[in-house]
Amino acid sequence: MVPLIIAIVVVVIIVAAIWMTYNSLVKLNERVNEAWSDITVQLKYRADLIPNVVNTVQGYAKHEKGAFEEIAKARSATMNAKTVNGAAEAERSMQSALGRLFAIAEAYPELKANTNFQQLQQQLQDVEDKIQAARRFYNAGAKELNTKIKMFPANFINNLVGHFKTRDYFEVPDGEREKIEKAPEVKFD
Repeated sequence: MVPLIIAIVVVVIIVAAIWMTYNSLVKLNERVNEAWSDITVQLKYRADLIPNVVNTVQGYAKHEKGAFEEIAKARSATMNAKTVNGAAEAERSMQSALGRLFAIAEAYPELKANTNFQQLQQQLQDVEDKIQAARRFYNAGAKELNTKIKMFPANFINNLVGHFKTRDYFEVPDGEREKIEKAPEVKFD
């Protein structure tokens, strides 16, 4: 009878370990999904805010058509990005376009003094800060999930169910990293 009880206890421990490990993978996967959702919400909010900034600047700088087209392309790429790498690429284009837009704004003292433009610029800065925070949260979750998937016994259990995949980090090439991680700087003197 004792060997039967020991066998039952061992089976219960194994089942409990598999159950707990699988549930922890589900939890981490959902945390990463939530973090990705936070990034996309902030990117959409920024994309919705940008036409207001562009319209304000266009009123003062009608001859800067190329910059406005660049922003429209970057905004479209941001809205259509479906993967982490696609979003990172769109982010690089958006940062470049916004930098150009704010450089144009610097050339127009009346625009820099415009209250509407100042409020839009502040909202955009706030969104940039939120995007950066959401990106850090996503990458932390992706790291935790990726590590768990690769470690024993989670890797064994994941191979049995074949359900969870490692996630890409939201990052940019080293040469572009400094530009992306820092929102465009605009000085109103």
